[in-house]
Amino acid sequence: MNGQYYANLLAQAREAVVQKRRGKLSRGVLFLQDNASVHTARVSRQALKDTGFSEIDHPPYSPDLAPSDYFLFSNLKKELRGRRFFDDNQMKMAVESHFE
Repeated sequence: MNGQYYANLLAQAREAVVQKRRGKLSRGVLFLQDNASVHTARVSRQALKDTGFSEIDHPPYSPDLAPSDYFLFSNLKKELRGRRFFDDNQMKMAVESHFE
């Protein structure tokens, strides 16, 4: 992945917001990304400005998970704890069911 590829993904994300969440851009979209080189590339930074998304700062070299990851996976682990799955598809269905 390089900066240009990531810039294209940002443009696609903006289009998805426009199509699926009408009016959301006018209220503002908060965007969290880490400090990976592809995220800090000049072309990526410009693409982020062009989308109109507001970036949430991520501390450099942070060992912490994003807060959404922490709560998301903690609840998923609670739900799946103690369950046995016979194959990958059964496990995938349980995870998808959790997020629905």
